[in-house]
Amino acid sequence: MKPHLSRYWLHPKMDDPGEFVAQVEEISTLYVQAPALAAAGVYLLSCDEMTGIQALERAAPTIAMRPGRPERREFEYIRHGTLSLIANFAVATGQVVHPSLGPTRTEDDFVAHIRQTVSSDPQAGWIFIVDQLNTHQSAGLVALVAELCRLQEELGRKGKNGILASLASRAAWLTAAEHRIRFVYTPKHCSWLNQIEIWFSILVRRLLKRASFGSTDELQARIVEFIAYFNRTTAKAFRWTYTGRPLAA
Repeated sequence: MKPHLSRYWLHPKMDDPGEFVAQVEEISTLYVQAPALAAAGVYLLSCDEMTGIQALERAAPTIAMRPGRPERREFEYIRHGTLSLIANFAVATGQVVHPSLGPTRTEDDFVAHIRQTVSSDPQAGWIFIVDQLNTHQSAGLVALVAELCRLQEELGRKGKNGILASLASRAAWLTAAEHRIRFVYTPKHCSWLNQIEIWFSILVRRLLKRASFGSTDELQARIVEFIAYFNRTTAKAFRWTYTGRPLAA
């Protein structure tokens, strides 16, 4: 017992508990099926954005640790701007593939990221696990999937009618199991279900937390180098044990 400590947490908001359980079970089942999906030529990717990554340069050099004294980092820093990272975690292999880095994370940025990712194997099946951010349910994303899957159906008009009418109608279409490229959405406030979030914490702990960057270009280069190093030396599939069932009676 440590009464002097406390931590924030966010309780999932379940409008429909049955739907919530079904969403969690679907994602957990996909994680278990990842090796079989990969063998069948289907990529299962956990995808999300990490925004506002700061290029901070320490105002004085870091002093290395020595016996009896920890590493010392300068308190003051110089800001050199920020980057956004859109990354895919390949559930079957544990590698981070086809990352996108840039100054923004707009609808167009996400559409371009998905196009870049799918172009690596244009005829394969793709399943992206994402949260319910509006850019993950956009009209541009619907148009891209229709284009890449060569679907001829009428999409309607954004905000007016048809598939493009609303976020809900677009999300329902993007999740269609018959599409070669489809999206599976985590319940709201359940980022812990998305495996890329685990990798983002690795990136923070092992690179961003203690580094110093002289520019956004240097920050971008270091992130790209870290991803290559991680894939080469550390990457492995996470051992996912949660099945979607309650953890306690």
